[in-house]
Amino acid sequence: MKKYLLMSLLIAAAMLMLAACGSKASDNTNAGSGVEETGTAASANIVIKAKRYEFDQPVYKIKKGEPTQITLENEDGVHNIEVPDLDLTVNSGKPKVVTINDAGEYEFHCDILCGSGHSKMIGKIVVE
Repeated sequence: MKKYLLMSLLIAAAMLMLAACGSKASDNTNAGSGVEETGTAASANIVIKAKRYEFDQPVYKIKKGEPTQITLENEDGVHNIEVPDLDLTVNSGKPKVVTINDAGEYEFHCDILCGSGHSKMIGKIVVE
């Protein structure tokens, strides 16, 4: 009896872990955020370089409504960026082409706890 109970618990735990690791389907838009992941060719490109608790620039500028490829170059292997106000995450080695339709300043940060200077990893994307 104990074997069956243990086996049932292990199967249930495995199912929960698999469900948590599943991917979320995306329609390539971030509703209400003013940003679209376009899937079309970019007419502009920004490269954000991250290393040792800093980004290579404090501000990156792009044009409103222009498809822009955002690339994260990770010089020490432990960073991604998140732009909370745009519901946008860019992972190292996985560029995204986005069109931001609302002008403004959008703060981003490293979303991987990368060490003692992690809280200093903040930058801005300015959409003009």
